[in-house]
Amino acid sequence: MRSCSHRRKWNAQLGRLVGHDDRAAQLVEFAVSLPLLVVFVVGIFDFSGAFTLKQKLTNITRDAARAAAAEPTNDLTSTATPVSVVDTFWIVDNYLQANNINDCGMSLGASPSGLTWTFSVVPSAGSPCGITLTINRGYYFPAAGGTPAGVDCLPQPPGGSAVIATCVSIRYVYPWRFGRAASLLGSAVTLPTTINATAVAMNEN
Repeated sequence: MRSCSHRRKWNAQLGRLVGHDDRAAQLVEFAVSLPLLVVFVVGIFDFSGAFTLKQKLTNITRDAARAAAAEPTNDLTSTATPVSVVDTFWIVDNYLQANNINDCGMSLGASPSGLTWTFSVVPSAGSPCGITLTINRGYYFPAAGGTPAGVDCLPQPPGGSAVIATCVSIRYVYPWRFGRAASLLGSAVTLPTTINATAVAMNEN
């Protein structure tokens, strides 16, 4: 009987020790997998936010380019900012605010370069928000061939015949968090500093 009693006590102690060992192993496994879990969660939220912003900016530039292209061009030679450019600016600004996107305090003050107007807010330590809006009312590209418009809306060599259009582009500073999360795994990630969108519409007038 004593041997049976000792055996039961030994089995009970062994069971407690095994239970402690299991709990310790679970803690180690959790500590090892936690950084990877954080990277996955942050990556999902970060990249989905960037994709959503890209879609919204694409819609903004498309609508703004179409609206500007329908405006008359007879005021483009005036010294003041043309009405079509002012209208396009407010279309973009109102669309940003309607979609809960910070306009970074962007204002109408801009120095034109030819038929291109650029409105820009540079991010700073006190205000990390940054945006650059470019409106080119004299964007031209080849009637055949050519390449997609760049974010600077620079005209392309016309070749034989050219199409005159309006180009609208937005560069919006995106504060990525994925890079800091990836550093938990000891890896460095280089991501673009801005989310860009560009649209072109042929001038109607």
